Amino acid sequence: MMIAPDLTRVSELKNENREEALAFLAVRPVHTVVMASFINDNGLESELNRGKFYGYRNAQGNLEGMALIGHATLVEARSEDALRALAFTARTSETPIHLIMSDGTAAESFWKYFGDGVTQPRLKCTEMLFEIGFPFMVQDCKQEIRPAKTDELLPIAEAQAEIAFMECGVDPMQKDREGFLKRVARRIEQDRVFVVFENDKLVFKADIIAETANVMYLEGIYVAPEYRGQGVGSDCLAKLSLDLLNRVENICLLSNVEFKNAHKSFFKAGYKNTDCCTTLFV
Repeated sequence: MMIAPDLTRVSELKNENREEALAFLAVRPVHTVVMASFINDNGLESELNRGKFYGYRNAQGNLEGMALIGHATLVEARSEDALRALAFTARTSETPIHLIMSDGTAAESFWKYFGDGVTQPRLKCTEMLFEIGFPFMVQDCKQEIRPAKTDELLPIAEAQAEIAFMECGVDPMQKDREGFLKRVARRIEQDRVFVVFENDKLVFKADIIAETANVMYLEGIYVAPEYRGQGVGSDCLAKLSLDLLNRVENICLLSNVEFKNAHKSFFKAGYKNTDCCTTLFV
């Protein structure tokens, strides 16, 4: 029988906890870029986070763990006690949990405390963390990479939905078309989607999912099928990364360990594999 943790050490974080929360996350800026970006973009209390932020405090009252518990449950726990308490807290999440993500095997440990000991995740993905920063070899890119326009929403959303389906087996255009289109449109409006079009055909795209003062996290890197295997993806990604490194010191992205062709493109673009993480789809 599993002994329940001391949940009095867990509390929902409010907007007045902003600086404390960001300072805690800044200790590991690459691994916590998504949570930090959500706080910078939306605040600690916002429906746009699709969940709630919680903190676990040690006996001295200092943060020892943080989690965004909701649709995408993100965990940064620096002790087993913090991980266990946050996992127990997630059992009562008002927002249905779609995925659980943390570095290394922390997501699996979280699931052990979160679950009933019988139910298994719908899908487990091991993902490689890739990073790039100066210096790196710059590729010659002939394509024009630019921020996406709002009237390009549909082909961009369809490409993103294709990537999501490959990753987790769920097509967001089928499951929640209106909500998904709204989220993609917001990212376009924030100038966080970068594209290459040729003759009205989407050739390449990449999204900034999260951004802090020092780190950017890219996702949704897509190359149209007829352009794959020609070096288009690596050239465009290298050019985009060069441009974005004028704004931050480090860019990172995650990729399923099985997507070996994509990894070749990332390496060619100058990225290095620095770590791995586990994502559990509920």
